Amino acid sequence: MEAKEIIAKRVAQEFNDGDFINLGIGLPTQAVNFIPKDIHINLHSENGFAGIWDKANENNIDKNVVDAGGSNVILRDGGIFFDSVTSFEIIRGGHIDITVLGALEVDEEGNLANWKIPGKLLPGMGGAMDLVNGSKKVIISMLHTAKGNPKILKQCTLPLTGKGVVDMIITEMGVFEFINNELVLIELMQGVTLNDIKEVTPASYKIASNLIK
Repeated sequence: MEAKEIIAKRVAQEFNDGDFINLGIGLPTQAVNFIPKDIHINLHSENGFAGIWDKANENNIDKNVVDAGGSNVILRDGGIFFDSVTSFEIIRGGHIDITVLGALEVDEEGNLANWKIPGKLLPGMGGAMDLVNGSKKVIISMLHTAKGNPKILKQCTLPLTGKGVVDMIITEMGVFEFINNELVLIELMQGVTLNDIKEVTPASYKIASNLIK
């Protein structure tokens, strides 16, 4: 199984029946491929709809229906549309159970940097700032390193999306959780050792006494 599939499969284990979930573009959206059949969730797209949707194809495409990442989708029966004001009232009102986002950097204080790519002109952080502050649980799903460079740091170097907002980090190497404001390694992925984690994780962290291996 490829690294991104390992991450997405583990992310899906955090979903509970009835959860209202926002999935960031890219890797986070892959989690829907691994949701157990007995778990039924609803997805939220900050540009104005909720429910469950599928990628559109050339036979059923509706150019007026796009997800937050700009992909054409088809909303399944039972889905609903609403305006952007309502969408962000949902987010800021604390109605999202879980937000899953990618990251450029996360640090040992739970700070998140996920929108400013050095050397590239970007329009802004989109809804991420609202999502990380309004959701009940924030999960970061990302590769552990970028071209060999660590991404779980002592301190973020890029502009922050949110300060102290991260609850959990899931990578292809392991799972970290912030417990009592401390970063704790709670799980190792198959074939990964504690030393493997240590070599690519500059952040200070504790190891759970009941570490899952």
